Amino acid sequence: MNLWKINCEENKFPGMWQRWFKHQCVAVGWPPDWFCLEGHTKDYGWSRARNAMQRIQTDDVLVVTLPKNRIARIGYVTRKEIRDNEWKELVPRSREHPAGQIGRRILVRWDLTIGPDSRDQVVRIPDKYLSNGEQRPTLCLIQSHKLEQLKEVMNDPVNWVNLDSNFAYERALQEYIAAYPHHLEDGLLPHPDIKIREKVLKDRSRLDVLLIDPDDSPVIVECKRDAPATLHVSQLRNYMHRLQSETGRKPRGILVHNGARKLSEKVRKEAAKRPRIEIVRYALNVNFDRCA
Repeated sequence: MNLWKINCEENKFPGMWQRWFKHQCVAVGWPPDWFCLEGHTKDYGWSRARNAMQRIQTDDVLVVTLPKNRIARIGYVTRKEIRDNEWKELVPRSREHPAGQIGRRILVRWDLTIGPDSRDQVVRIPDKYLSNGEQRPTLCLIQSHKLEQLKEVMNDPVNWVNLDSNFAYERALQEYIAAYPHHLEDGLLPHPDIKIREKVLKDRSRLDVLLIDPDDSPVIVECKRDAPATLHVSQLRNYMHRLQSETGRKPRGILVHNGARKLSEKVRKEAAKRPRIEIVRYALNVNFDRCA
């Protein structure tokens, strides 16, 4: 049983991972009108991809990777539909893509016991976790890590992040908190001066949101779309020190994030240092109702 990696081009084809998940497959491009599974080719990328596809066997393991050092899911190969006459595009035909795109399929059974419970979340892996020779190709064999090592990373909730790539979470969250700070904490109020809500400090760093609490003490809110890191805690603490030196008033600091509920041990220890940083997780819930 071999461990393979396949890139899902979410940047080029938005929503492709959701299509793979729904159809229980992974796939590559290279339409048969221009690229044949057999015979000579001068295209190095196609040559490498088709050699890998031909080597993949039933019950081999496929890891789906996404841009920005993320992993979607692990699947077990059940069948291959990669021949020229089996082309079944996942990207509809258009002027730009007369034969469609991403149509050579490898059918898989997703292992839903590994990684996040929600299909809207994926796993962020450490930078350079995969070697350069493993990161770049569309499809290749993973030899730098064993499957059990990969499972350990994927099952750690600290590494779970949202799949979305285009929604401006941080900006939307900043505006929401500035407008409805009592939803973050009862008694918090917007700063009465709108120019101060995103105060620019003397070092040119900008606060996400500046609120006031019932004691008229300033509250700095820093918004992050993914799991917090020690760097984010230190960044917020630095803002607190600078604001205090500029205003003479001791602020509180709240770090709001959309990562996993479980914080890493390093982040918890860093947040507990003085001045203490409060860490709050938010969840985005959107409901749609049809009008009568």
